Amino acid sequence: MQTGYTKEELSKILPLYRDIQTKLRGRSTLDDRKMVRKAFSLAMFAHSGVKRKGGDPYIVHPLEVALIVLDQMNLDAVSVICAILHDVVEDTEYTLQDIEGMFGEQVARIIDGLTKIEDVSDTVTSTQTENFRKILLTLSTDPRVILIKLADRLHNMRTLDAMPMEKQQKISSETMYLYAPLAHRLGFYNIKGEMEDLCMQYQDPGSYSFIEQKLKDTEQQRQQFIRDFIRPIRQHMDEKNIKGDIIYRVKSIYSIWKKMSKKQIPFEEVYDLFAIRIIVDVNPEFAKSECWTVYSLVTDIYRPNTERLRDWISIPKANGYQALHITVMSNPTEHNPTGRWVEVQIRSRQMDAIAENGIAAHWMYKEGTSETDATQEGIEEWLKQVRFVLQNQQEAPSNELLSNVRLNLFSKEIYVYTPKGEFHTMPAGSTVLDFAYEIQEDFGNHCIGAKVNNKLVPVAHTLNSGDQVEIITSTKQMVHPEWKKIAKTALAQIKIAEALATQNDAKLAEGKRMLQSYFEKAEVEFDRITVRRLKDFLGIDERVDLYAEVYDGRVTEAKVRRCFSRWSYIYRLYHTLGVKVRFFLKRIRYIFSIDAFIKARMKRQPDAMLLDNDMESLHQTVAKCCNPIAGDSVIGIKKSDHEIEVHRTNCPEARQMMARMGKNIVKAKWRKDAANIDFLTGIRITGFDKKGLVSEVLTIVYQDFKMNCRSINFETTDNVFEGRIMLYVQNLDVLHELLERLKSVEGIQSVNRIDSYRS
Repeated sequence: MQTGYTKEELSKILPLYRDIQTKLRGRSTLDDRKMVRKAFSLAMFAHSGVKRKGGDPYIVHPLEVALIVLDQMNLDAVSVICAILHDVVEDTEYTLQDIEGMFGEQVARIIDGLTKIEDVSDTVTSTQTENFRKILLTLSTDPRVILIKLADRLHNMRTLDAMPMEKQQKISSETMYLYAPLAHRLGFYNIKGEMEDLCMQYQDPGSYSFIEQKLKDTEQQRQQFIRDFIRPIRQHMDEKNIKGDIIYRVKSIYSIWKKMSKKQIPFEEVYDLFAIRIIVDVNPEFAKSECWTVYSLVTDIYRPNTERLRDWISIPKANGYQALHITVMSNPTEHNPTGRWVEVQIRSRQMDAIAENGIAAHWMYKEGTSETDATQEGIEEWLKQVRFVLQNQQEAPSNELLSNVRLNLFSKEIYVYTPKGEFHTMPAGSTVLDFAYEIQEDFGNHCIGAKVNNKLVPVAHTLNSGDQVEIITSTKQMVHPEWKKIAKTALAQIKIAEALATQNDAKLAEGKRMLQSYFEKAEVEFDRITVRRLKDFLGIDERVDLYAEVYDGRVTEAKVRRCFSRWSYIYRLYHTLGVKVRFFLKRIRYIFSIDAFIKARMKRQPDAMLLDNDMESLHQTVAKCCNPIAGDSVIGIKKSDHEIEVHRTNCPEARQMMARMGKNIVKAKWRKDAANIDFLTGIRITGFDKKGLVSEVLTIVYQDFKMNCRSINFETTDNVFEGRIMLYVQNLDVLHELLERLKSVEGIQSVNRIDSYRS
């Protein structure tokens, strides 16, 4: 089977194969290793005589991919076989049927997925999109396909120096855009870091070389610092009989460069060049508590930055990653007299295996513990999102698909809570509207806003990690086209598109029904000819646009009659004059409106209080800090020999004055005829804006309660409004009745009395 290979070539090939078999020995059966040998023999024969650009026999590449699958992904023998054979069907005369006959249906299916990824058109505009689509399609069926593809891409990047410059730039750009984020999302942080560093070597070789040299120059100093830092932690762990390892890792060159660029700082000011990792050997049942014990131990030695605590043990990342991340300030030592911030990661041995092996841990730990259940749940949820995006956006434009995939599948995550304390993982940048659709489709379709941490916000409000969100809905709310710009997640965008399509169909059907009734009233036949005549008359091209304008009220029965009237020019003349007449009448109504009456009342002083009978001779005024009205429990404070200021008994300013001027306090009460006097008070209204809301509020105030207003102010921001009305009421009971009535208005969320003119 090895015919066609020179001794020199075999000296490169056979050690790789023996290394594969050695690494498999502890994790596979004898039959598995025999199948690996069979795959090796077939690949040797199929690729015989073929060389890579760098001059090595082609078989070296699939063997190196198999070693990545073993060393850095910890996958099984089936994955190794597929890695060795992954280019056989693509590059040789062997077929999938041949592979299935020799190795079984499972191996053939995975290799078929790998072949489909490679089989993309070579046009500039579609390659990247097609790669995305095909890679994610295979990921949603058997994730091992994409894991082998990641290993294949990593080895290609390691040997990229043999390619021409234009190929180097194309492949490194695609790797940075697609494969590195995908490796990160699947939990392969080391592979992601190596890919980014390799890409940087070709995309920015100058910066790469600069940082690489800086790391070499500071290596000895860094090693001494780490030894000094670890020593007391190790001692305390030994004293507490906590078993485990303490290791460290240096940040990737690309990560260092990214931090320098983002913060505009030199290399010397990047404090987190490395991270200390404490891996605890403990029974998985006690892993969480032991990690927190180590956290307490570390923070007893070093001062922590509490704002930098990241608890991914209590709430794992979606890919199952669990660890405690803390940043602490080191203590001065002989070698490092100045303290510096150091990141410390704490995890159990099993958490570490999950972190190192990413999604591969899905197969490593089938027997359930709470940790692995969380890992698998996160993975399955993410794969579910992948399937949803692909199934619902098969016809999506290239740019739209790419942006949705990157936002929903590769972005950072936030954790958002419901009022009951249930948390949901969302992409960073998600809005209230996204969360509404995440909870339930009906919530999304009827969402008018939310209470985020008990504060009213509009649907476009961007959520932050830790927010508690209560979605507010209204049965009258409809989905708006502008929501497509507000929604960030694929789920919300797809559901909005579906709802708009349904609404539009219903809208057009209703518009057609309304138009037919207009024709009937105008005694005109509703047919193709008459509808075309109406479209020409109105300047509308499409029938669906006509139905939409009828539904929206822009095409009325009067316009239909005008179209088919012999006197249409008279109607047009009337319409022209009517605009001017309506403007004139509007001005007249404004001049004689209630506003003019309110302005006249602004000069009134609401001095309607009387005190006890023996105080009748004093002048009483209403305190503007608390605005008391008839029915309030009040107190009088003597401001001078001839003036009493009346406060509500719960007024903060009155309490301060009572503490300072106790001898000036007088008991106050309302005069019996106070119910017949108007008192000035204020109310604050908040909620979600809708057409006609202010008019509805003022109708209740003016007509139903017969009240007059001193001032009215409504402000709206992003569909959330706040209104303030200063009005005259008879007593506290009437005010409470008004507040309850206003609370029942659709769209109003809260109505409260204003305690002060200044509030």
